[in-house]
Amino acid sequence: MNKTINKVLIIGGGFSGMSAAIELRKHDIETHLVELAPDWQADGAGISIGGATLRAFDHMGVLQEFLEQGSGHDGLDLHTPTGHHIQHIPTPRFASPDIPGAGAIMRPVLARILADKVVAAGAQVRLGQSYEQLEMSDSGVTVTFTDGSVDQFDLVIAADGLYSKTRKLLMPEAAAPAYSGQGVWRAVLPRPADCRGTMMWVGPNLKAGINPMSKDSVYLFLTVDSKERQRFDPEEEAYVLKQLLLENFSAPAVQALAEQITKDSKVVFRPLDGLLVPLPWYRDRVVFIGDTVHATTPHLASGACIGIEDAIVLAEELSKQSDWRSALEKFQSRRWERCRMVVENSGRLGEIEINGGDKAEHAAIMRDSMMKLMEPI
Repeated sequence: MNKTINKVLIIGGGFSGMSAAIELRKHDIETHLVELAPDWQADGAGISIGGATLRAFDHMGVLQEFLEQGSGHDGLDLHTPTGHHIQHIPTPRFASPDIPGAGAIMRPVLARILADKVVAAGAQVRLGQSYEQLEMSDSGVTVTFTDGSVDQFDLVIAADGLYSKTRKLLMPEAAAPAYSGQGVWRAVLPRPADCRGTMMWVGPNLKAGINPMSKDSVYLFLTVDSKERQRFDPEEEAYVLKQLLLENFSAPAVQALAEQITKDSKVVFRPLDGLLVPLPWYRDRVVFIGDTVHATTPHLASGACIGIEDAIVLAEELSKQSDWRSALEKFQSRRWERCRMVVENSGRLGEIEINGGDKAEHAAIMRDSMMKLMEPI
């Protein structure tokens, strides 16, 4: 056990931050988490995940809750916009025969599963707060919180997301997140009777799909190209998404899905941004994980995965190494290549889709990326 790290603060209560809290408590490290949102709820519709994420959930001890409240399934079926079936792509059960190759869940549901696990693990949580100041010293980090209280920690983990306040403070030289040229629509709809796994309809400039999130619901997504970042009136989003599907996909299955979209379908639109910060991923006793240093577009369904894996690896190294600096060096050396691969390959897939590029290259990147994600972390 690394005796130099006994007390840790996690900034940010998203998927990466909560995973870090769960994993640190396994090693009896006193763990505090501060989250700006007072209700500690993830927004948005659904989240698609792969087998590597389910493997991580198994390691964390939340897989059973995920399978009960979300959906684990196998395989991806590709179709043309008219509905012609192109191919079935298997998603191998590489983690174990009992762990599906893919899955999806409502973001708020996953957030609640992880939050409950954080509390049960004994982490101390501050909601509706952030920090005002971080003061480094040889003995640790003194943190002044927004409620005026002050505490000292051996290590601070910055998990405050794509637009991280902490990255801007301690890594002012880091590039800002970059718009990818694509945006994604998401919605929640009833699950079609014939939907056994992920289904996608791929057109020249738009890609639609559904992923089961439970026994009775699916997460619908539509990727669109746009040179400029787009924003829509929330009151009009359901109508815009419905029209995009009806006008661009004649497949009867997509037409049926589009007709079910209403203002109650949790429709959201988000421009897709990416970020890859070069090493090092720590500044003194503050280490960065998840989207703070490697935010990815969703083309490989692995953004949440690599952030959650960060948490697992960081906790392992903090428990094994003889000093905190060695632990952080080992952490980032284990994580760099895998995270770089996901960010850059996801970005390249988006470029190919935008430019109508080589479909063989697209397929090869998908295949190679999935093979790398099967490797141990």
